[in-house]
Amino acid sequence: MITKNEIKRIKSLQNKKDRKELQLFVAEGEKTVRDLLKSGWIAESIYVTESFGNAEEKLISSKEMERISSLKSSSSVLGVFRIPIQQSFSHEGRILALDGVTDPGNLGTIIRLCDWFGIATLICSLDTVDCYNPKVVQATMGSLSQVNCVYTDLVSFLKNTDKPIYGTLLAGSSVYDEPLDSEGILLLGSESHGLSEEVKAYIKHAITIPRFGSEEGAESLNVAIAAAIVLGQAFRT
Repeated sequence: MITKNEIKRIKSLQNKKDRKELQLFVAEGEKTVRDLLKSGWIAESIYVTESFGNAEEKLISSKEMERISSLKSSSSVLGVFRIPIQQSFSHEGRILALDGVTDPGNLGTIIRLCDWFGIATLICSLDTVDCYNPKVVQATMGSLSQVNCVYTDLVSFLKNTDKPIYGTLLAGSSVYDEPLDSEGILLLGSESHGLSEEVKAYIKHAITIPRFGSEEGAESLNVAIAAAIVLGQAFRT
């Protein structure tokens, strides 16, 4: 049995303002919840429709799970986790930086890519979608706990770094020809506007993913697809 107050509180966590105020977020799906727990993230509560072996789990009905889930088809496990305190981050190795990425699915996929390629730090501009948005958390499939997502003033960060900065633009050197420094920062812009003019001013190396198809085809690539291509090429050099 789940109370009305619990339902109201959980559903409120779909809103960024409430997540920030309560310092909580929701994760759905057995794999995602298990991975977060395995990584040491603290669950305030775990709701299940059938036991999955956690001592703190609370058994509820499928109908109750549907009421608290943000998914079209609710999972059998939902966890309410504490948002970890943002720690200082290492400046070593490659860093991926996002400028105004607003689509939750794209951010979630990019976090998974960072996990896959061993990118420990993901720098996000302040207008990038919240990484604790339920759709982002769902899309990460548990990788959220493996990547340090840092929200900061991106211009200030770029201004104060001595690392080489690579920016993805429509005009630039082919990503297949430009060696990408193992200590570099890879910049990706929003789905609709690309990199802002303020951010472009700090690019030291402009790179592009060349088009091989017809000029009458797609105008641009999805930012998550672009990230996959650039990261895949980065680790070949």
